[in-house]
This record gives sequence, structure tokens and C-alpha cells, in this order.
Amino acid sequence: MAHLLGAEALHLEFPTRVIFDNVTIGLNEGDRIGIVGRNGDGKSTLLQLLAGRIQPDGGRVTMRRGVTLGMLHQADELDGSRTVAETIVGGIDEHEWASDPRARDVIGGLASDVPWDAPVSSLSGGQRRRVALAALLIGDHDILFLDEPTNHLDVEGIAWLAQHLKRRWSPNAGGLIVVTHDRWFLDEVANATWEVHDRLIEPFEGGYAAYILQRVERDRMAAVSEAKRQNLMSKELAWLRRGAPARTAKPKFRMDAAYELIANEPPPRDTVSLTSMAMQRLGKDVVDLLDVSVSYPTDSGDVKQVLTNVEWRIAPGERTGILGVNGAGKSTLLSLVAGSLQPTSGRVKRGKTIKVAQLTQQLAELKDILNDRVSDVIARQKTTYVTGGKEVTPGQLLERLGFTSAQLSTPVKDLSGGQKRRLQLLLILLDEPNVLILDEPTNDLDTDMLAAMEDLLDSFPGTLLVVSHDRYLVERVTDQQYAVIDGGLRHLPRGVDQYLELRSQQGASSGGMLRPDQAGGASGSGTALGGAELRAAEKELSSITRKLEKLDVRIRDQHDKLAGHDQSDYEGLGALSAALRELESTVGELETRWIELSERLEA
Repeated sequence: MAHLLGAEALHLEFPTRVIFDNVTIGLNEGDRIGIVGRNGDGKSTLLQLLAGRIQPDGGRVTMRRGVTLGMLHQADELDGSRTVAETIVGGIDEHEWASDPRARDVIGGLASDVPWDAPVSSLSGGQRRRVALAALLIGDHDILFLDEPTNHLDVEGIAWLAQHLKRRWSPNAGGLIVVTHDRWFLDEVANATWEVHDRLIEPFEGGYAAYILQRVERDRMAAVSEAKRQNLMSKELAWLRRGAPARTAKPKFRMDAAYELIANEPPPRDTVSLTSMAMQRLGKDVVDLLDVSVSYPTDSGDVKQVLTNVEWRIAPGERTGILGVNGAGKSTLLSLVAGSLQPTSGRVKRGKTIKVAQLTQQLAELKDILNDRVSDVIARQKTTYVTGGKEVTPGQLLERLGFTSAQLSTPVKDLSGGQKRRLQLLLILLDEPNVLILDEPTNDLDTDMLAAMEDLLDSFPGTLLVVSHDRYLVERVTDQQYAVIDGGLRHLPRGVDQYLELRSQQGASSGGMLRPDQAGGASGSGTALGGAELRAAEKELSSITRKLEKLDVRIRDQHDKLAGHDQSDYEGLGALSAALRELESTVGELETRWIELSERLEA
């Protein structure tokens, strides 16, 4: 593969610490890199270095001549005085960009609901973000750097973006580096993962699921002392193997190596025990919405109908994800459950013993303790709590959420956004509610902290309601999903995939500008097969799987031969390396065909 961009012996330090030390990495044609790591370890800084926006203290960054690079920053860099149209397509006439398939695709996927002639300064933060992303994607770049591109995108927008990036270049062209905490998105678009930690960058093959497998193996082989972190990753890996429909479009043999690691790993949640505990704490009645409708008067004197005749009986221990576009009525629905809003018509029946807590996006729980040290805040809590059937102290819960002993003396106001988010969740859990509502809980959290938060929620013995655009989180911590669509509440037996299909059908029936491939791969990209074609495809798929398993063994043997060969025999090493490259090339071709067949069989 042709080289696009590289960094050699990078060294970067800030006044208080070293960020990178002697880092050497490269980006080749066809690379789709996902970057993960703890907040503050240098993920965004790495993008800035590679893009030439900041200069290293040592080493150098090189780019192949003639290569163009486009970058989406976390910070808003748009000119507020320009219109949306000027920002996205510049001075190009409508008939020109409308005849460009890429332009139509991008505008339909990201900006179809943004006022075209409005000044950028009048847009919301989410709209500005989508306009910035649309302006970047319309361009014809060889390399794209995306820093948290899924921020402010809903489930449909994230699915559209994943599909766009997967088909933007041919498989062996273009280069993508993306920083994101959205693990579903990583699995969809990345064919390699870079973990940024401890002043270095560690490469892994594959997306998030493959990265977790390799990280668990790495930790075991190195006999690391991070027992808690390793156990958490094993639990994450076990869930990846058992559930997540989003991971079915990967060669299954790739996960076979994980079986031994997770053989004794129990399911993430003991559903029977949790339901029993929830019944003890809640009784039989939680909250019932009975034929509930909600409407608001508008400034023009009209009435806006938000929810219509909603019937929802929430059970003890229920774990439900709520999906819907912005403005569909998700927050209204949760406000009815929390008791902060009364319906326009219908009735809300509440159990006598329910205690509702809501994790909001505004960090309201921390407002009165911003000047207090974390240790003082925790000292005011009970000495022990029961979680997962075990007694733990608040300090131990803080440790599970990634706080160090040094951070205990930090005033709450000086914590990072992610740390405040974790402390907010902890204080809510320490108040021991039996109904917990989470509204976009993933903001400001990295992938490790998301896994830690999910681990803590696994032992929550009550009713859990989650609103989030993070598909991975919704599938991970809830057992069922509902959608708020056209003012009603609809159960989704097939989860997020079914929701995306419904939204796609809704767009088609409205005759509006459609987002291509909104189903996020759920319906496949090929034509449905039948009869003899179906049997032939299934037979070929089975044959490819067997070949890949055999090639996997041959590649491991080849690596062993290289390691055991006389390192001074350059000719022999060259021959072994050439044979290894040929095997890996064959694997790549077979995997591509495997995925094509899988998508057609699922169509």
C-alpha cells in the first residue's frame, strides 16, 4: 500500500508533562484508523501534530507530495457571518452541486433540516457541528482527520456517517483517522486501532471489538498488575461475543481466539437476581403512563402535539433504551416518568415506594459543591453501600470510576468534564434511587470510563431508563428499546436496526430528502438472493471461513518461523517475509469477499 503520511521519533512536552516520547507511526492508502485512550492522554493533540497544526519538540512529520488533508476539529471554527449554503458549498451554483452525487449525499445526510440561507451565527451548536462536517466531507481529500465527529449526531446521523466513510474511497485508497468514544462507530469504520497511553501509541488490528480482544491478550501475556482493568475488559469482551448485532458483519473466526479468555465470564448482568432485588425495593408498581397525551401552546397561538395516547407500564427492574430524533418527545416522556411534568390528558400512576433520580446533561447535582474537595463530598455519604451483592465504600466506587487518590483532594470545580460526569453519576447512585433515568450519559467520557460506568450500572438493582445517541451504550446496558415516533411510543423487538429501518421508511413516505443507507448496514448493501444463488453464496461463505481459519494457522506458523530464524540470514528472512505478506494479502481478499457475501445474505 502506498504511504500517505508518517511521523518519526515524535517528542512533545507541555510545561507540566511529556505527551509523546519517540513515537513513530504511519498512515497508508486504505488505512482506517480509530484512536482510543484516556481523556487527556493526547488523542486530539496527535491529530494536530500529524496535520501540522502544532510542531513537535523533536522528530518530524512527513506527507507524500500532492496529498490533500481535511480535518474536523472539536472546536467550532466556522465563520458566523456566512450562510449555511456559503459554508458548505461556497460560491457554487445550486445546479452544479445538485448534480454532484457526493454533495447531494452529504447535504441529505447532515444538513437536510438546517435552514439553507440562514447565517451560521443563528444555528444551534448541533447544527453548526453538522454544517462543519458537511463542508469538510463535500471536499475531495486524500486524508480525513475527524475529532469526535459523532458529537451532536443522532443514531441515524451516525449510521449515515459510517456508511459514507465506508464507501467514500475504494478499499485500497484514501486514509482516515478518527478520534471517537462511540464504540459502535469504531467497529463500523476502523480496520485498525491506535491506543494512546503513557507517552506512546500502541497499534492494534481491527476495530473496537478486535482491539478489546488483543488488549486482554496483551495484558495477560505481560502478566500486568492491572487485575481490575483486565477483568473489566474480559467482561466487555464477553458481551461483545454474546450480544451486539452490530458486530455480526465481522468474520466470526476472528473471535474464536477469545473463547478461552471468556469461558468462565458470567453474563454482564444477573437478570434474575436484579429483578428480584428491584421487586423488593420497588414493589410491583413503578410508573404507568395510561393513555397519556402532551401538547404545548406555541407563540403563534397553535397547539403543538408532542405525545399522543401513550400507554407504557414500566416494570420493576426494567432496563429500557429510548430512541428518537431531537424534538420527538424523549425528554417529555422522561419528565412524565420523573414527575416533573403533568400530562395534558390521560393519567400517570406512580408506585408508592419509587424514588426517581435523573442524570441530566447540565451537571445540576454539582452546583452547590463546586468549591468542596472530592474527599469532603464523599465523607458526607454513608460509609458502605451494597452493589453487586458486595459491600463497598464510596472511595472504592470512586476508584471503579477511575479516580486516583491524588484527585480526592481536588476541588470539584477543578475536575475535568469527564471527572465531573463520573462524580455526578456516583452521587446519584449513592443516594440509592430505585428508578434511574440517564439523559445522554456518555458526554465527556472516554472508552475506558464508559466501560467502567457500564460495569457499575450492571449491578444497579432498579429500573433503568436510558436516552442516548450512543448505540453501543444503549445495546450494552439495556435489555429492550422503544422509539418515540410520530407522538407515539413503539416497542422495537429488533432494537436499533429496526428503529433505523422505521425512520428510513418514514423518510421515504414523506417524500423528503432521504439519507442514503440510514439503516446503518442492517439491510445489507447487496441485492437479496434466492434459490440456487442463495445456496451457492452460503456454500462459498462456508468455504471462505474454512480457508481463513487455515490461513490464520499458517500465518501464526510463519511468524514463529521468522522469530526462530537466524537473524543474520537476510536472504532467508526476506523470503519468509515475502511469503508472510502473500498470506496476509490472500486473507485480505478473502475477508473482503466474506463481508460482501454476508451483506448479500442478510439483505
